[in-house]
Amino acid sequence: MRYIGNKENLLDKIHQVMQSKNIQGNSFFDFFAGTTSVSRFFKKLNYQIFSSDLLYFSYVLQKAYVSNNEVLNFEKVINKINFQSTSLFTSPLRIIVEYLNQIEPIEGFISQNYTPFGTSDLKIPRMYYSNENGKIIDAIRQKIEHWKTENLINENEYFILLACLIETVPFYANISGVYAAFQKKWDPRAVKKMILRPVEFVVNNKENFTYNENSTELLNQVEADIFYLDPPYNQRQYAPNYHLLETIAKYDNPIIKGVGGLRDYQNQKSKFCNATTAIQELNKIAKEGKFKTLILSYNSEGIMKQENIISALEKYGKVELVEFEYLRFKSNSNGERITKKFIQEQLYILQKYA
Repeated sequence: MRYIGNKENLLDKIHQVMQSKNIQGNSFFDFFAGTTSVSRFFKKLNYQIFSSDLLYFSYVLQKAYVSNNEVLNFEKVINKINFQSTSLFTSPLRIIVEYLNQIEPIEGFISQNYTPFGTSDLKIPRMYYSNENGKIIDAIRQKIEHWKTENLINENEYFILLACLIETVPFYANISGVYAAFQKKWDPRAVKKMILRPVEFVVNNKENFTYNENSTELLNQVEADIFYLDPPYNQRQYAPNYHLLETIAKYDNPIIKGVGGLRDYQNQKSKFCNATTAIQELNKIAKEGKFKTLILSYNSEGIMKQENIISALEKYGKVELVEFEYLRFKSNSNGERITKKFIQEQLYILQKYA
């Protein structure tokens, strides 16, 4: 999934650094879970995972990938729909996905508010999704909710299916990288008919926990050997940049406004998007967090200054800084920095005093 600050391509390197520094433990708190790529990586390494994020669509992915710990059979709904798959060898999830890919598209909140047809009365009709794909999203989302209401799917099955949808829709979105704005001309992939994709099941032998909260509010509840922090680096809040994924996940018919049709996000603002409050939050986490090792992923262009980060952390233990280059996220490659393709990833490692 296209996501600001996504660490998927850096995880092997981060893990190598952890091994080289002899950072050990059995439990891992992914403090800013986002797309859950970090949580999944360390879950596969058999850590007990704690994860949290303010955004609900992230919580959907967490429930599917992190707390769910079994391959699901979707028995009730498969018996109900009586659908014959065209594949000889397939899984229960793939049967459901195949079924959802052939249901009739219908009008709903997405097609009415984020497609040209649904917003033709606006001065600038919204072009987030094609008319066809907007209706496909609505049909699938409503069908999943109906199955939940009718008790044809359990909680884990519900979040797995929502995760399939959340993971699929970005591939058909007419955006440059984030959802704060849509493109005025159609991206070739945005006009292709949407095909729902199954997600993978990630199973380990640990009980894993997920939260849809400000992680700083969980410091008295969560204890883990390793705290991993990958906060926002600049003043751009994540919520407006991913508002459409949030609306598809919640499907709560929110009041929306502006050219982009943004939902209200006043309760989803991160203090890490302000240099002063970011340092204050970091200090609070380092002081009150129940961990052995804290790893802060940051970069050389972040709003927190290196000397301030080190000053905040070194009061509570030994601090090391490891730096390496990585490719800039596409949506950040603009303006005066367009020629600079690589930036420095910074790993601040705090080994807390006993």
